[in-house]
Amino acid sequence: MSGNVNPYKNSDRSKREQVEQMFDTISKEYDGLNRVISFGIDVKWRKKVVNMVAATQPKRILDVATGTGDLAINLAKTDAEKIIGLDISAGMLQVGKDKIASKNLSTTIEMVQGDSENLPFEDNYFDAITVAFGIRNFETLEKGLSEILRVLKPGGIFVILETSVPTKFPFKQGYGLYTKTLLPLIGRVFSKDRDAYAYLSESASVFPYGEKLNNILRKTGFTHVEDHPQTMGVATIYSASK
Repeated sequence: MSGNVNPYKNSDRSKREQVEQMFDTISKEYDGLNRVISFGIDVKWRKKVVNMVAATQPKRILDVATGTGDLAINLAKTDAEKIIGLDISAGMLQVGKDKIASKNLSTTIEMVQGDSENLPFEDNYFDAITVAFGIRNFETLEKGLSEILRVLKPGGIFVILETSVPTKFPFKQGYGLYTKTLLPLIGRVFSKDRDAYAYLSESASVFPYGEKLNNILRKTGFTHVEDHPQTMGVATIYSASK
């Protein structure tokens, strides 16, 4: 349901392996380039996610597909006792560990290398789970969501921040032009892995959003599912419970 899009079209490796390779390759440039691509608006979106999570007063938080740890670091503002950032890419995690150490948050935030579709945690363990711009990289979306549901406590909150596609004129047309031309161009100019940013653009265009993703969450077993479009619909925050 998440679209059969892989980072490297001529590779016979699994999507999981390709995603790991891609993020290892672009890990050192990812933060800076991400700010350019989103015009810095992603910072505002993450703050909204943090506020939603903070309202539930969680003690243990899991940030899946944490990347370089931006959201995990922001989640420290919730005063949670423990935050775990999980990612498949060792390169991205190392960048995140350096950032966490520089902010003296190493006792609160732990970075763990692992597979989002085979989470190394016991059932009903986390009060809150988040995923920011990583859910469309799951090899099998439903399996990853089922694992998240498994490790979330009953009554816990699950929040997704992910790209979506505007539906109203002229934002829909402008978004299409940006993602199909400007975004790949930025990737070619500034990144040593041109395929990576072409993939990030293409995967965003085919990933289910809005009510389609809501229905997948409900089918997986989540309750109280809601979606909150951001900035003319170029991103959406989803919240759900167990």
